[in-house]
Amino acid sequence: MDAFQHVNHARMVTLLEEARIPWLFEEDRPTAELRTGCVLADLRVRYRGQLRHEDTPLDIAMWIEQLRAVDFTIGYEVRAAGAAPDSPPAVLASTQIAAFDMNAQRLRRLSDAERGYLAEWMND
Repeated sequence: MDAFQHVNHARMVTLLEEARIPWLFEEDRPTAELRTGCVLADLRVRYRGQLRHEDTPLDIAMWIEQLRAVDFTIGYEVRAAGAAPDSPPAVLASTQIAAFDMNAQRLRRLSDAERGYLAEWMND
């Protein structure tokens, strides 16, 4: 929390990262290879309400907003613990992540397995 008694921006960005890491990078996930090469291309965070320490643990819903050849965008909704899933989120966010070949130092295409896994999470 910051001086205004709510979760500050830097911490919110870290919480979003902590939510997506196990979802994408666990060994049994087709996207596990992204651990060795991906870059955050864009980050957007929109605050619609305050979240305080007593609101934790936060509920973070995630889905794939956009899926392209070399990148994908994750959408997030963040709510206080126990808030109804259909209640307005306190935070709306998105991160665009691009697959990256570290050896070649350039973007790479997502594999069919990566694309298939990510497509399962598309929000239609």
